[in-house]
Amino acid sequence: MNTSASPQPSERPALARSLEIELLALDLNTCTRCVGTQANLEQALATTQQVLQMTGYEVQVRTTLIESEEQARRHHFVTSPTIRMNGHDIALETLESRCDSCTDLCGCEEGTNCRVWRYQGQEYTEAPVGMIVDALLREVYSGAQPLGASPAIPDVPENLTRFFSGKATKAAPVSSCCPPQEQTTCCAPAEKASCCGPAPSPQAGGTASCGCK
Repeated sequence: MNTSASPQPSERPALARSLEIELLALDLNTCTRCVGTQANLEQALATTQQVLQMTGYEVQVRTTLIESEEQARRHHFVTSPTIRMNGHDIALETLESRCDSCTDLCGCEEGTNCRVWRYQGQEYTEAPVGMIVDALLREVYSGAQPLGASPAIPDVPENLTRFFSGKATKAAPVSSCCPPQEQTTCCAPAEKASCCGPAPSPQAGGTASCGCK
């Protein structure tokens, strides 16, 4: 009796799964913690590239520079830098310490705190490559899918509010109308450039008063 092998079922390509990664930071030029974390994220992705490809993951990486309180509130941002994978913060806790780089950026007397990463019993000022790799593999093997928007935060932490205010004050033009100490509190950060600008001269039809007085 002749027998023939049953045809094998056609192989259908596996559905691609999405892994959305977002790096949120206050600065990506001079802050050593943010710049170092970005470099370590790139190294972790290069290390796990083959695993991600073989498991059918499409990786999307987005970098978001947080430049204002309103933006921090919109992105539910509480500390810098932050790495999220499919909406999950890869750090299980929020630890911070004084960051000299961001303190210089804002010129704040109180200083600016940035994130500290705790991994395998040690603390780091940049996200360790091993910690990022662990988070990547955790997302792959848990089959997690992208989440919706992160829970709203009650308000932007004072640490960040101070940073944005101080940075805006440093960027505002120096004016004899408003001494630096007055510029800190005279008006909202977004208005400092106009309210603390040079006072118009009476000859030009203006007044000698300043908007922040």
